[in-house]
Amino acid sequence: MSNFKDLKVFEALYKEHFAFFSLVSFNIVKDKDAAKDLVQDFFMYLWEKEESLNFTISFKAYGTKAIKNLSLQHLEKNKTISLKNAKITLPKSEEELAFENTEENKKPKIQTLLDKIPQSRREIFISHVVEGLSYAEIAEDQNISINTVKTQMKRAYASLRDSKNTLHLKFILYFIWLIK
Repeated sequence: MSNFKDLKVFEALYKEHFAFFSLVSFNIVKDKDAAKDLVQDFFMYLWEKEESLNFTISFKAYGTKAIKNLSLQHLEKNKTISLKNAKITLPKSEEELAFENTEENKKPKIQTLLDKIPQSRREIFISHVVEGLSYAEIAEDQNISINTVKTQMKRAYASLRDSKNTLHLKFILYFIWLIK
């Protein structure tokens, strides 16, 4: 690498590449001032570490790669800081929005679906989903085999999935949990 400590050479490099490097950074950080700051930081680094830098590619290629890395680090750093220091409302998933938009009037529909399941199967299903009992605990409580519990659970899920209702299985499970 040539001697950047020559102020005129360094200034010429700065003037020639500053606009391009700023655009590279701006495309990543989407903030004009931050992009300029990152490019200035890059040139400050070059000025301070000139003797220890040794690269075999062109200055423009080296600088572009360095600016991209600095910009990505900047984004990562700001994301971490903003999540720690600020209360940010993250966009909610469709499932979360759907759960929030459901009303109390949906409970009767869920109860109707559950009522369509035979009594013994419904008891097994509710014991597992609502009460959180393991298959072994349910089998012991009801004096049946674990395979029977597995089969009944499988059939309960299948009947809930196969119902021609617009509610999804996750809604059903959510409301069963609420009923608890």
